[in-house]
Formats: sequence, structure tokens, C-alpha cells
Amino acid sequence: MNTRLINSVSIILVNYNGADVLSDCLNSLEKFIPRVNCEIILVDNNSQDNSVNILNDKFPNIKLIKLPENAGFGAGNNAGAKIAQGEFLLLLNTDTILTNNILPHLIKLMSANSDVGVIGTKLLFPDGSFQISFSPEIGIKGEFKAKKIHNNAQSKNNLNLIEQDFQDIKEVDIVVGAAFFIRADLFNLLGGFDEKFFMYFEESDLCKRVRSKGYKIIYTPHVSLIHTRGHSVKKISNEMSVEYRRSQIYYYHKHRPKWEILTLKIYLLFKFLYQLLKTSNPYSLQIIKLVFMYK
Repeated sequence: MNTRLINSVSIILVNYNGADVLSDCLNSLEKFIPRVNCEIILVDNNSQDNSVNILNDKFPNIKLIKLPENAGFGAGNNAGAKIAQGEFLLLLNTDTILTNNILPHLIKLMSANSDVGVIGTKLLFPDGSFQISFSPEIGIKGEFKAKKIHNNAQSKNNLNLIEQDFQDIKEVDIVVGAAFFIRADLFNLLGGFDEKFFMYFEESDLCKRVRSKGYKIIYTPHVSLIHTRGHSVKKISNEMSVEYRRSQIYYYHKHRPKWEILTLKIYLLFKFLYQLLKTSNPYSLQIIKLVFMYK
């Protein structure tokens, strides 16, 4: 018997040492999200801070899954999805803060468009400024386009122009995983996230597979939330730089033609060989080794 609740949403959060942001996120959910036909699941990736204590003391109604090790963002969400009962999943970062109930709009939009598989919301920085939360398809051309968008976003005037261009609901290739609304049946059909992506590119890979099934990815500016961004990786930037490149190379091997894989490897080889000679950063050497690791 299918016990999934009709028109319900399972909100899944993956936490790793997020004690300093977790309360704000969960308080905003408590304030704005009615618990009628909605559940909140938090997956803890073996945090070493007091995250779990915060949950147990202040938010006892939230379902908790404690993993024995840090399995990564994708694996954490997959663990939450396995027990989720919602027709829809809202995958939410713990460094987000809701300022209103975004669920009615997302449910209505998804329910009215059977060809839509994933919806991404508008994201804002804590000061209220617009945050890029969408991307062209990953590839040599797409990465250049994405880099141009993010470079333009450094200028306030250009950022305003980008925001104006996304004032309406729009089909995109990728939406970021900070606020990722997806049909639960589709997520399960695809096997969830590819857990070989420990961090980075996992949502790009999932969006690629969603589109391969004939579903659309759309961005909606009509609901928004605050995303402080980068909380979990600020203190380990060198390690995450290596992880970023590992995921990038894996993505190219999984989805891109051989000439693009070769182009990427040549670019990374010269980029990080130069950095190694210039700074003697051992992490540059790790990335060089990654280039030769994938065959």
C-alpha cells in the first residue's frame, strides 16, 4: 500500500557541522511552513559540533537521520528521500532562511505543468540582493557562459540587468541545489543523486538526467528565500577546490564528448601546473594527479 500523502511535501535538509546556521533555518521553517501534509527531515552527516543537540533540544518534531560518516550532499539527500512520504521533495540547504511560505506556489506550478520535473526558486543574499541560482548546461561552452554570467554579476548594474531578465518564470538547464523542488517519483526513478559526486556538480548531473527523461527544469522568481551561501566549505577551501575539480572531471567523463574531456584536462593541467610552480601549493599537485586519474 502506498502511504504517501497526497499533495504533500517532504523538506529534506543535509547538515554537516552547521550549528551556527541551523537554528535560523529551522526557525524560519517553523514560522512559515504549516505542518499539515508536510514533513521536515534532517540528515546529519556525522557532525562534530552540537548540531544534533540543537535539533533534539529545540526541534523535536523534525525527523532526524544520523549517518555514521560524512557521506556528502547527494548521499545525504538520498538517505532522506528513502523515508520521505511527500509527493514532492524540497531539498533545502541549512544556510537558507525562509521569509514566507514558498510551498503553495511551488506545488501549484508543478501540479499545473506535468512536463516540469524540477523547480528552482529565486535566491537572495542576506542583504536582499539577487543571487545567481541557475546555470547553462555544463560543458566547455556552457562553463564559459556561466563564468561570464558570474563575472557580470560582480557589477551591481549588470546584476540588476540579469535579475530583470529573470523576472518571469523561465526554462533553464540547471538550478542550484540550495532550494531544489522535484517530484518524488521522478527523483526515485532516477535513483536520486549520483553519490560519486561528494560535493559540487551533483545537482547539474541530476538536472541533466531529469531533462534526458523529457522533463523541464524551470526557475521561478515569484517566491524567494535567503541563501547565505558557502557556509559548509568556508573553512576548508583548498580541500573543496580539489573536490570541485574531481566532480567536474567526473561529470565530463559521464556526460561530455571525448574532445571536451581532453580540452578540460589540458586546461586544468596548465592552470594548476602554473599555480604549483608559482605557489608550491600541494593542492595544485592533487588536482594535476586527478587529471591523469580518470581514463
